[in-house]
Amino acid sequence: MGTIVHQLTKGVPAKIMEAEGLGDYYADHDHAIYPVSAAGNPFTAAYIQSKGDPIADLVEDLAAEQKARATYENLINMCDDPDVIDPLRFLREREVVHFQRFGEALDIVQRKLAEKKCFVKKPDCMANKK
Repeated sequence: MGTIVHQLTKGVPAKIMEAEGLGDYYADHDHAIYPVSAAGNPFTAAYIQSKGDPIADLVEDLAAEQKARATYENLINMCDDPDVIDPLRFLREREVVHFQRFGEALDIVQRKLAEKKCFVKKPDCMANKK
């Protein structure tokens, strides 16, 4: 996405950036890529969820892939430039494949955890306490 934004804004004069609603972005970042949401909220590592539980983490991964796919579909629906739509379609399909692979991983983990002799090693949180 950063590459697409860079290609679409490369060389665009400041006045046009401002007229198109990108004045604040341009004032802070010029033509540099700064990951933000459509609402202008900066990317944060808080978007990446991890609990250390394989089931919870894989379900979170599945949800993230579906959200990304939906975002790409929304962008495709708003666009009429084939040079932008084609990479967006590729990215959307990649999210579908990721979703399928995470689903397969979830099935494997669930089957493994259902086995009678399944041992899950957890770090001993009391190791340094007496």
